[in-house]
Order: sequence, then structure tokens, then C-alpha cells
Amino acid sequence: MDNIRIVENADECRDLWQRLWPQTGVFDLWPVRACFMKHYQRPLFFLTEEREGSPPLLLALTWIEEEGYFGHFPGETWQGKTWLEQNKLIGAADRPPQSLIEKIPGKVFLRYLDDRFLCLPDKAVSVDEIGYLFFPSQYDFSFDAYRQTFPGKTRKKFDQEIRRLQEQSVSWRYDRIADVEEMMRMNIAIFGEYSYFYDPRFYKAFMDLLVFMKDNNMLRITSVLIGGRLAAVDVGSLWRGTYTVMAGGTDPEFPGVAKLINFHHIEWACREKIGAVDFLCGDFAWKTRFRLSPRPLYKFCFPDTPDTPADGPQERSMAGVA
Repeated sequence: MDNIRIVENADECRDLWQRLWPQTGVFDLWPVRACFMKHYQRPLFFLTEEREGSPPLLLALTWIEEEGYFGHFPGETWQGKTWLEQNKLIGAADRPPQSLIEKIPGKVFLRYLDDRFLCLPDKAVSVDEIGYLFFPSQYDFSFDAYRQTFPGKTRKKFDQEIRRLQEQSVSWRYDRIADVEEMMRMNIAIFGEYSYFYDPRFYKAFMDLLVFMKDNNMLRITSVLIGGRLAAVDVGSLWRGTYTVMAGGTDPEFPGVAKLINFHHIEWACREKIGAVDFLCGDFAWKTRFRLSPRPLYKFCFPDTPDTPADGPQERSMAGVA
């Protein structure tokens, strides 16, 4: 018997999500996704199948009209890319969601899939982008021990860059909402039309996200001033022991400031004994230079790969290039 349900009502989709969706990261929270749902207004298309004694199946999709395919909910696309990560296919190794996939009335293209929840044969998925994390426990929560893993010449070069900035008087401030507008301006200045903030829908959704995180004591805004001038701003979320660096902007007139703020995050995470710092996806060389741990995320296309715009130079966490 076909027990598959298609759910398109927002309240019913929310109930399904909150009941069946694993809460493994900040992007798994319904209110986080709902910020983008509100401003993108994509038609919802959730598919589920629940049988007694078997793991539930769930696909959380939305119709992305301008791309001509179903993407992962909530469909916050810009230049052919979504932004939210740790997307999932809910099923089990012995019960993949293939029956749901076959009910999708058109193409489906899902990105940034968490490898813990693929539930499909290896040949059905491929690596999308690489995420990068820092685990303070690997260095016994010692920033100095982490620094010592760099070759002497590399460490000396980093120190020289940071010292040049410190000689101009470096100061820090935290959780100043007004700095976020400047962060967005700097981000657009770096990435131009490839910045997600270029899209007014994303801008409004992100501002709603800030309110949610602030109201729930999850928000951390880090600003660095050099000579009294705002030089870099990062926005992140601390939830269940993981600090996620979500977005950032830097002033190009201060070379090396991205290194300064990224090392600041890492040093803070060691001092506070944070479980992990997630710098998200983005194929920028600084993440490997910083000895971050790679974590591949995956993509799934059915029945074939949809035509998508060429990837632009977005930074997945939209933080400054170090």
C-alpha cells in the first residue's frame, strides 16, 4: 500500500519537520529555515512515508521556479546556489527514500547534503563542496599548541602580518547589531553580485535570523577595529557546543585582517572549550592553510543534472579571505 503523503501546507510541514528532522546543527532549526521561507515564498513540497516498525522517510523540498527544479527547503538560491548547509535525506540504509524521489513531479537538485543522512547508493550522490571545521579538543584546547603545528616560516609570516595590524592599535567589540550593516556593505564590495546580500530577500531573511539568534542567546557578532576604524565583522551562532561562522566582511585596506579575526575565533574557541567551529563550505586556500578539518557535503540530482549557472566566487560563510 502506498503510504506516501505530499504536504504543502506550511503548518503541516513545520509539524513534520519538528517531529522527524534530526537536530544536529543550527541549520536544522525550523525557525532558522522559516526566516528564509518567509522572504523567498517558495511553494512547499514535503514528501513523507511513515510505517509502524520502520524508520520514517522525509524529503523537505520547495519548487524553485526560476531554476526549474525542486530544491531543498527553503530554496534560498542566489546565482544558482543555496546557502544553508547540512541538508538531509531522511531515511535509513535499509530503507532509502527512493519511493519518495520517484513521486517528485519534475527535476530535483539538492546541495550541501550531510553525509550522515544520505541514505542512497554512492553512485547516486557526488561531492558538492568541502566544509571546514576546527576542533579545539584536538589541541587540548590550547591555542598555542595549535599554533605550533604550523611550520616555523609560516608561523613567522602570520605573526608579522598580525603584528603590522597590532601596531596600528587593534581593539575588539562584540554583539553590536549596527556593525552588521557595515559587514554586508564590505561583503558586497568583495563579492559584488555574487554576494548573497546582493539579493534583498536574503538580506531581509538574514536580518530576521539575527533577531531569532539574539532572542535565543545564540548570536555572536565579532568586530575588529584598527586605529578606531571598523576593519572586519563576522556574524556567528553558538548552539549546542558548535560555533558556526555564518557571514563576514573585511575592509581590503587592512591586509591580513581576515587572518586576525579567524585566529581570534579559534583562540576564543580554545579558551571557552567550544566543541567545534564550523567555517562552512568555500574553496578558499586559507581554510586548508589554517589546518581546518575537511568535511565533504554532497549533492543529488534526479533524474539528471539540471542546468545551473556557473558557480561564482561566493564564500560559503561569506567571511573575509585570509
